[in-house]
This record gives sequence, structure tokens and C-alpha cells, in this order.
Amino acid sequence: MFNLSRRQLLRIGAAAVPSLSAWTWLTPRKARAGIGGARACVWLWLNGGPSHIDTFDPKPGTMQGGPFRSVKTRAKGMDLSEHLPALAGVADRFSVIRSMTSREGNHERARYLVHSGYAPNPTVQHPSLGAWIGQELQRDESELPPFVSLGGPSMGAGFLGVQHGPFVVRPGQAPDNVELPPMVDPGRFERRRQLLASLESSFAAETGDLKVRARRAVYDNAVKVMRSTQLAALQVDDEPQRVRDGYGDHDFGRGCLVARRLIEAGVPFVEVTLDGWDTHKDNFERTKKLMTVLDAGASSLFRELSERRLLDTTVVVVAGEFGRTPTINANDGRDHHPKAWSVLLGGGGVRGGIVHGRTSADGSDVVEKPVGVPDLFATLATLLQIDPNKTVVTPSGRPISLTDNGKPIRELIET
Repeated sequence: MFNLSRRQLLRIGAAAVPSLSAWTWLTPRKARAGIGGARACVWLWLNGGPSHIDTFDPKPGTMQGGPFRSVKTRAKGMDLSEHLPALAGVADRFSVIRSMTSREGNHERARYLVHSGYAPNPTVQHPSLGAWIGQELQRDESELPPFVSLGGPSMGAGFLGVQHGPFVVRPGQAPDNVELPPMVDPGRFERRRQLLASLESSFAAETGDLKVRARRAVYDNAVKVMRSTQLAALQVDDEPQRVRDGYGDHDFGRGCLVARRLIEAGVPFVEVTLDGWDTHKDNFERTKKLMTVLDAGASSLFRELSERRLLDTTVVVVAGEFGRTPTINANDGRDHHPKAWSVLLGGGGVRGGIVHGRTSADGSDVVEKPVGVPDLFATLATLLQIDPNKTVVTPSGRPISLTDNGKPIRELIET
């Protein structure tokens, strides 16, 4: 006869619930009511920090501009790199902010800033934008997580709790462990769930541990996803070949296609990662290849969301953690440069075809209409009908708002 403690039984019970990859999910909340406006956001995350000069803010013909030419777009006065021709063809559906600026030139700190809207602070773990939006815009009837990360881990939910973090999956593939394990039929599985719930309730009553509630929300919603009829949204096999070819035969393209399918299924926040932009070496050849991938996936996403009448209610963001230096180093690369960088922003009530802000002739400094990350967050919150100043009290009793005193960019918001 084994003598097991309650803690040991809890661990056994938890192991009986199949894991769903590296994901967590929140308890459903009713989406904000409103007339018009965006109801979802897709962030195409360019991990590593893309060179603004070689992508969205080209400087051809200058010493620092590099070998790439620029091309005109469907938007008057907006030129893009010659290696973004498909995006140039849909430029009337988005705007470019060329005056982003921050002080964070370290990858880890900059990723934290651009995901949360706050500079890192050892006294508080801020939620990511995906966690905020998922919490605010989750629909009661949805069977899928409200915050999905495709191709990258994204950032967690901080003081909002682990149950608000991202559901991380590989683009175009079903999550792991959605089927019951061998020798466990539905009845046995349900009995295990009930035993686990009973043990956790006793543990919570004895200890007062608030984390139990968050963990139970994760388990309950994991089971909801396992039984969901919407899981097919995470795969692309049933899409016509011409559609898949348009997005591109790579994880990023599949991620953009899955993002469209998830938006159709009612998921409010999707992040798709395209890695490799940390181009300290061989910047131009590497950036050229990355732009080819970005161009296919992003332009197809804009086009299909528009054709399916989803673009007006979906904000699309294309950005990484900072820009890169005008100076070309000895390794034919560009280094970190947070003083001036670009963000592409479209759909969801964004006025298309606008170039907001300006950098100096060499791209080193913002010289017109500077925009901080909190301002970008305030703009996104406003488009999504969320109060940018909405404040939550952390478990330690500290009030934290969605944005760090950010101001919406009114020029970019349709009225």
C-alpha cells in the first residue's frame, strides 16, 4: 500500500491531463461591445530587428543606403524596398510609421518593451499586448485560445496570470496531444479530471494559493480545445494549392495563412514570427531573402483579409524590436539601432497609404513626428475599442495601465 501525500497526488493528477504544447489560456470573458472598429489583431513579428533602411524606409543612392533600390507603391509618397513588390501592390491598405524611437538596444530588453509597452522593471512582470487583448476581446462562444503564437514563443501574461499567456504552435500543424493517450477512454479521462479537481480544491482551501485557480483554468480550457470542432483552423491542408503557394512554402507563409483562418474562427490576437533579422553579418543578402518571405506572407494576408471582408475589423502590425544602423560594419552588416525604426500598420480602422514621421537623410535619427512604443500601443488599443488607460491592480497592489502614458496617433485612425 502506497502512502501518498496530497501534493504527490496533485502531481499525479496533473500528469493525467495531456499537455497541449507550450501554451496557456484564459477563462473566457465577454468581448467589449461597440459599433464598428477592430475586433482582432495580427502581429507579424520580425525577430532580431529588421533594418528600416533596407525595408520600409529606403535611402537609395546614399552612402548608407546600401545596394537596394526603392519602388513606388499604390500609396502616393510611400516607397518601399525593391524586394517588397507584393506589399507595394497593397500599400493603400496600410500605413508606415517611419518615426518609431526607443532607448532599448538590447534584444531581450527591446523585445520586452515592444511586446509589453513598458521597459523592463525588476519589480513587476508586465503582460504582453496579446495577453491584454486576449483578456479584453475573448468571445464566450469561441473554442480556441484568444492569444495564439505561431512560430515563436512570444511573451507571457505577467501579472495577469499564466492562464492569459500564449498558445504556442508550429504553423500549419495540429497541436500535440489533442488525442487521449492509449488505454484512457473518455470515461476514465473524465474520472481523472474530477479527481484532480477535488484534490486541487482541497489544496486551495488549505493553502489559499491563488495559483490553483489559474492552473485549473489552463486545464479546463485545454480540454475544451481538445474537444473543439475548430481545431482545423490551425492546419492548412484543406486550402487550395494556389492559396498556399501565394503565402509561400515556409513556416512564415503558413503562419500568415493560419492567422487568417484563426481570425475567421474568432481568435482576437495572433502573432506570427519571422526569425533571422539580427543581421550583424551579411545584412544585404540575408535581408533580401527575408524580405522575399515577408513579402509573400504579409501581402497575401492583407489581400485575403480584404477579400473576405475581415480587414476592416482586423489590425495588422509588422514590426520587430528596433531598427539597424545606417553605418555598414566591417562584416557587411548593420548593428542595433533603437533611435529610429519603422512599423507597418494596416486594417482595423487604420487610414491606409500614409507615411507618418520622417527620419534624417541617412536614417539615423527621427526628425519629424516621433512615436514611442507606448504611443503605438495606445493607437492599437484605440482601434480595438480598448481604453489605453485601463488600469489593473497587480497581486502586489500596484496599479498598472495598458499603456505607459501613450497617446494614440490620431492621424492614422479613421474617423
